[in-house]
Amino acid sequence: MTRPDREAGPAFEDLTARARIREAALRHFAEHGFARATIREIARTAGVSPGLVRHHFGSKESLRQACDDYALDQLRRFNDQIVTEGGFHDSDTTAEAWRSLQQPNQLYLARALIDDSATATSLFDEMVKITEQSLVLADRQRTDPAVVDRRLRATLMVAMALGIPAFYRHVSRLLDIDLFTTEGERQVALAMLDIHSHSVISPELAATLREGFAKPRYDPSPGER
Repeated sequence: MTRPDREAGPAFEDLTARARIREAALRHFAEHGFARATIREIARTAGVSPGLVRHHFGSKESLRQACDDYALDQLRRFNDQIVTEGGFHDSDTTAEAWRSLQQPNQLYLARALIDDSATATSLFDEMVKITEQSLVLADRQRTDPAVVDRRLRATLMVAMALGIPAFYRHVSRLLDIDLFTTEGERQVALAMLDIHSHSVISPELAATLREGFAKPRYDPSPGER
């Protein structure tokens, strides 16, 4: 299964040569991983010569760094519109912004972290930082205090969010729909909204479970095991 071309943003042929190379690299790195992706295939997808790829980016490693920077910039842009600028004012604008800024980069970011690239640590840390910023606004709207700190919640949220693109082939196979099509993205968005808008467990059960985790666990000494 291959991911289809992006369905939002400017037409591929309208992009500059440098932008086409970056878009092609994002696709190849995401689908094949950094080690298997080649300059030759990236150039073919971008409609340029391998020499032009090296002219603009120097090396495959530098090209990956440019892709990392671009993917993170898209996350920051979306975060700025949601948190800094007060969000979107209608559902169509919000959905379109999500598709154009977030969805195309999910598979790339997941693959970059799985491949444990040289910038994987900074990528993950930046994603956690962005998520922490969004939780500041969410925490102000809570009626109950958070049980754990914002950093822990943001870290786990990022890890769980990356799980869908990381395993998208398996998820797509079971659901019989490619998650990286417009309809697949819509189905995932609706499912996640339903999951997050309805409690899986009651507040009472959550309180009971927290009490259990708060109690010190008995850990037998080596001689007792």
